[in-house]
Amino acid sequence: MTEKQKSIFYWPLLGTAALLLLATLGNVLSEEVNWDFYDYLIGGSLVFVVMTVELFLWRSMPKKSRWPVMLFLFLLFGILWVEMAVGVFGSPLAGS
Repeated sequence: MTEKQKSIFYWPLLGTAALLLLATLGNVLSEEVNWDFYDYLIGGSLVFVVMTVELFLWRSMPKKSRWPVMLFLFLLFGILWVEMAVGVFGSPLAGS
């Protein structure tokens, strides 16, 4: 990998670490947040993949066509995150 390719993963990795740090802080300070290892693994993977795809799309797509794709990606991420967290739709992915 070139230096530029390595730097592409820097921001998604940093953003994922920051969000997982917030989850860890909530887990330590509150009884209502109860994440285990698999929650961190799935949440971190989901955030990292979405942020990396977003970064690739941001750099590769023309300005007019990137916004609808980005909006769709964020909506898909939000729906998946909420479904895994609380089970709004009652799918097999549903959490507690």
